[in-house]
Amino acid sequence: MRFLIFLLALSLPAAAETVELDGRSYNIDLPAEPAGAPLIVVLHGGGGSPDQMARNTGISAAALSEGYAVAYPRGTGNLPTWNGGYCCGAAARKGVDDLAFLDAVVDDAVARFGLDGNRIYAAGMSNGAIMAETWAAARPDRLTAVVAVAGTMDAAHVPVTGKVPLLIIHGTADTRVPYKGGRGDEGLTQTDFAAVAEVRDAFLAPWGPVVHAQARIDDPDAGSAVRVDDYHTPQGRLALRLITVEGGGHAWPGGRRAMREGQVEARLPATTEMLRFLELFP
Repeated sequence: MRFLIFLLALSLPAAAETVELDGRSYNIDLPAEPAGAPLIVVLHGGGGSPDQMARNTGISAAALSEGYAVAYPRGTGNLPTWNGGYCCGAAARKGVDDLAFLDAVVDDAVARFGLDGNRIYAAGMSNGAIMAETWAAARPDRLTAVVAVAGTMDAAHVPVTGKVPLLIIHGTADTRVPYKGGRGDEGLTQTDFAAVAEVRDAFLAPWGPVVHAQARIDDPDAGSAVRVDDYHTPQGRLALRLITVEGGGHAWPGGRRAMREGQVEARLPATTEMLRFLELFP
């Protein structure tokens, strides 16, 4: 049923309101009752845009029905990027202060629309995932939980300064941001990316000892296999979930692009997994 709702969400994108903010902008979709609503800040990939991210993922229609507001900030440059430290593009080269911009987006959206400033979530794809993780590492008290798809922050140089629940979704055949780290074959940066395991360990470190459990989901019809690794505190609180798509590439699983191109992730909706994860941290 959730997957059918997700397919409907892809076909019915919500109309966004655009807010100009300090020479930049963000789009926002609001639920029927925005007062006190939690906010998901969704960050596009390098060279993408708020509209493209909303269309590809179907996040708004799925999240609005569950009472979330969804904001889509825009990066900087003609091919918009985020300064996630070692990536990406002009934003990183120019040292754009995207941490301050994202803080300003949250402050503005909370004040302008009456949202709940204590329930702020972040999600991103590729360069947007790198930025979301970097934001969470620097602002653990600001974000309730974070979702990162196909992007790994500079774990060697960006310290995680507090406990932030993190969902990572990444394909083992991603050639742009390799699962095991290293230089991608194309994109907006010429750096060596951190491995997924390095980011996992960086975000787990503030939690102390954790209990690891693994599940495996095989879908012969889709020709795919997925590993789900959960890391809980001894008291049972989920600190991190890693969803590994075996054979998956650089894509938002279940998104329009993955479905159109018949990629292995086509029937594995990241948007559904994202909302299921966020529900654990109300």
